[in-house]
Amino acid sequence: MTVSIPVLRGGQEHTSRDSRVLHDVYGDELARLHEAPALTTRLTVRALRSAPQLPLDQRLAQLAEAGRLFATATLGGQSPQEYCRAQALASGVPVTVARATLERMRGDCALLGDIVGRQSPLGAGRTARWARRGAVLGVVAPSNHPATHGAWLQALAMGYRVAVRPGTRDPFTPLRLVRALLAAGLDPDWIALLPGSHSAADSLVEAADLALVYGSEATVARWRGDDRVLVRGPGRTKVLVDGPYDERTLDHLVTEIASDGGVRCTNTTAVFTSGDHRALAEALAERLARLPALPVTDDRAVLPVRPLKEAEALRSAVERAAQGAPDLAARHYPDGPLAPVGPDAVALRPAVLAVPGADHPGPATELPFPCVWVAPWQPSEGIRPLTGSLALTLLTDRAPLVAEALNSPGIRTVLHGPVAGWWRDPYLPHDGYLGQFLKEARGFASA
Repeated sequence: MTVSIPVLRGGQEHTSRDSRVLHDVYGDELARLHEAPALTTRLTVRALRSAPQLPLDQRLAQLAEAGRLFATATLGGQSPQEYCRAQALASGVPVTVARATLERMRGDCALLGDIVGRQSPLGAGRTARWARRGAVLGVVAPSNHPATHGAWLQALAMGYRVAVRPGTRDPFTPLRLVRALLAAGLDPDWIALLPGSHSAADSLVEAADLALVYGSEATVARWRGDDRVLVRGPGRTKVLVDGPYDERTLDHLVTEIASDGGVRCTNTTAVFTSGDHRALAEALAERLARLPALPVTDDRAVLPVRPLKEAEALRSAVERAAQGAPDLAARHYPDGPLAPVGPDAVALRPAVLAVPGADHPGPATELPFPCVWVAPWQPSEGIRPLTGSLALTLLTDRAPLVAEALNSPGIRTVLHGPVAGWWRDPYLPHDGYLGQFLKEARGFASA
């Protein structure tokens, strides 16, 4: 049955004359998406800006309850199980990712007071106040992973009213969160869902006080340098293997590359090694090629599924970036790297490419499936080849290199050693603390 994705503002769900059909990865009609025109977006932001203040304790209690409802309740006639299935079919991400997100949201929402409290600088207190830079945050949301929506929940905890423009492939997660927040008692004028086109996203960014924008490099590039807009684009996450590796190392690398279908910006894009990079690439290719290709709603699915034409375009992007470098995983796929799993839909099997060095375009190429570039690294190169990373894992005993990474502005998160599941830690800054963008220290003195 086709469901409706409404425009949700002032606590009311609205249809729109501007609507389109959202198809699942198999080409079947999944939902009708109603779009908010630019005028509606501007009026909604105006209403959010004039919403009444809410006490912090009340907001935190409502956020904690919303997390519980998101995980357990039937919202808008949709059970948690139905949500997970719809999210997987729309996004192409294995259904187990949405299921894990149910519990992750419940846990993280219960901790939001502590999470945002830790983002306040130590000096905020007697001589300073940690104050909001605005009243309304516009969010241009992604579709790669449902847990990314936890960021704008932090904004609500900090006192922002929030308007969300859903990602084109996953409107289900933000809709469920908004319904959960309203069911938990949040003031209806504090939250809005505004599905729409790319131009509608631009209207939201322009109307809001501040904006959080996710997307590809092409999407976020035009907003870089605007101090009203926080951009979160490709992660280009990297790992350095400095010295010999063993089975435990390979297990860790496979997890970093392919967990959650390899669609997170924190999944590893490039592996550098001081050893034989070709041998490491061959070992990774053999491991990753074992991952099964299954329909996206199968409980055993671990690889993303996309319509055939989209998957072919992604494989073409690999070939362009490779510039002749071989995909060492390909020989393990007698029927090719795109595995049919349904009508006109394929699972994207992993790609592993050995390249001559960091100057090759491959390590800077991030794609939404398990695709990793393996390159040599020499100690004399230092941190330079490893910069431009949302996260950098250093499997090394070189303490000066770790210190250099921590002092490099091009590396947002440093992990020393095989830190398991680090991306699930709600206290670990994703790309700096969100509070660094949403708030500022203002001097304060009182007689």
